[in-house]
Amino acid sequence: MLTELNPGFLMMAGALLVPVLPANLRGAYAVGLSVVVFALIVSLTPGAYGTFELFDFTLTSLRVDRLSLIFAYIFSVAAILGMLYAFHLKDWLQPTMALIYAGAAIAAVFAGDFITLFIGWEITAISSVFLIWAAGTRAGQAAGMRYLIVQVGSGVILLAGILIYAHQTGSIAFNAVSPDDIGGQLILLGIGIKCAFPFLHNWLQDAYPEATITGTVILSAFTTKLAVYALARGFAGTEILIPIGCIMALFPLAYAIVEDDLRRVLAYLLNNQLGFMVVGVGVGTELALNGVGVHAVSHVLYKALLFMSIGAVLYRTGTAKASELGGLWSAMPFTAIITIVATAAMSAPLFAGFVTKSLIISGTAADGHFWAWIVLLLATQGAVFAGLRIIYVTFLAPPAARSTARPIGPELPVNMPAAMIITALACLVVGLIPSTIYSLGPFPVDYKVYKFGYVITQLQALAVTGLAFALAVRHGLLPEPRAARLLDTDWFFRRIAHDTGSTVLLLAVDSIRSAAHQGSNLFHAIERKIHVHYNPEGLLGRTWPTGWMAFWATLMLGAYLLVFYFR
Repeated sequence: MLTELNPGFLMMAGALLVPVLPANLRGAYAVGLSVVVFALIVSLTPGAYGTFELFDFTLTSLRVDRLSLIFAYIFSVAAILGMLYAFHLKDWLQPTMALIYAGAAIAAVFAGDFITLFIGWEITAISSVFLIWAAGTRAGQAAGMRYLIVQVGSGVILLAGILIYAHQTGSIAFNAVSPDDIGGQLILLGIGIKCAFPFLHNWLQDAYPEATITGTVILSAFTTKLAVYALARGFAGTEILIPIGCIMALFPLAYAIVEDDLRRVLAYLLNNQLGFMVVGVGVGTELALNGVGVHAVSHVLYKALLFMSIGAVLYRTGTAKASELGGLWSAMPFTAIITIVATAAMSAPLFAGFVTKSLIISGTAADGHFWAWIVLLLATQGAVFAGLRIIYVTFLAPPAARSTARPIGPELPVNMPAAMIITALACLVVGLIPSTIYSLGPFPVDYKVYKFGYVITQLQALAVTGLAFALAVRHGLLPEPRAARLLDTDWFFRRIAHDTGSTVLLLAVDSIRSAAHQGSNLFHAIERKIHVHYNPEGLLGRTWPTGWMAFWATLMLGAYLLVFYFR
């Protein structure tokens, strides 16, 4: 029966028809397919379906409960909004891969076993990389390859953990997992890479800004939130996630307030908000987990809206760099207003982020994690500060001071502002009627967000942040946008992998050459090739270092597994 079919599989199968459709029908079909999948998800009733036996293991392809449903709802809504935003595209590759990507994420959240989860996990990685490569730039090709290797590496580590877990427990059911054994630890690490844990996060800021305008909107919705779902399903109450989430919530802000590329700024703010959800999973109470689920919904909405807004700026001006923008308010007033709404939706009363994030913050305080509560409050205001900077440098800063770009492209296709308006209204509805989203949470929790004291406190905090931003602008303390690439924590991995790989290969070639005939043209040619590819300006020095990091990590993982099995 159709009601017992995982809706994600239907979306992936339907996506395969996109290439054969006429170009002018692809947009309508993509939106229509997303709407059908959403309706199918709404019609589901709790239970386990699609159960069958495979190699003495029980697979459940469709497990429906409140936790899986809330993520499936927002994934299908994100697919609708993303396909509407991309409605004007005439190529077949982007809508096809976007639908497969969304379908794989939906299939994964309904997975009742680790094998089905792993299948969806890997399909999201493989399909989403095409949204980066579709940009057709050299930087996009390189970032896409790094992204693919890291994402597949995440899947390899996840699979290793699943195999050990199945060997230890005799089951592959995707339920709570103990982080105290090696199988659980590897599963947690695999999920953590996809969730952009600290020191494992930079694939996000590296790849998302290099995707197409519409592709970045799609990317912002699925990969990291699928990882949050997996954490909530498997590791709720794992306390190590609390400090991990606190670091995630704080450290990206240092980059967000100085980064020049505004899409990279949004990627750092995405990382910041993931930190809130990871803290909520670590707290693990019903209130906190409800916050994780509902905040994932609002985060998908307002983050997509922010990427839509900056995408509109990029569409019109050809750039998303703060150092090349400024004074766009009069030229793009609609986009400016939408950007203000999206920024307000992060934390302001009457908007989505305010009513959902408060559950996590309140759950953290109620469970006695005082310092984590302080960190989340500070991280909230830091994100607002970074959002105000986006508005200022794009629309309000004097164009004579920094602008080299003007709106020179055509007006936005009507579908783009339509998607922006619908998404903005969704952010407002969730904020004005929080019961609409609270009722979808994983647990039935009675929570009132609009309490006089709490609202006044939050308004005061926002006012202080706004005043601090105004003073920073007035006295020249706001960092001036500069066209420079910031060094992040992945620099260490890049440098170590680059130097180690170069040294090992050069020594190997030198040894072979010494043992062979001196002066051989073959070995001289090999040596020259290695120097070309590994010097700091060479091909691998520019495009593959994160991939080498994953390569060495995989080798070390393999060695560890050998020791584990033969000890």
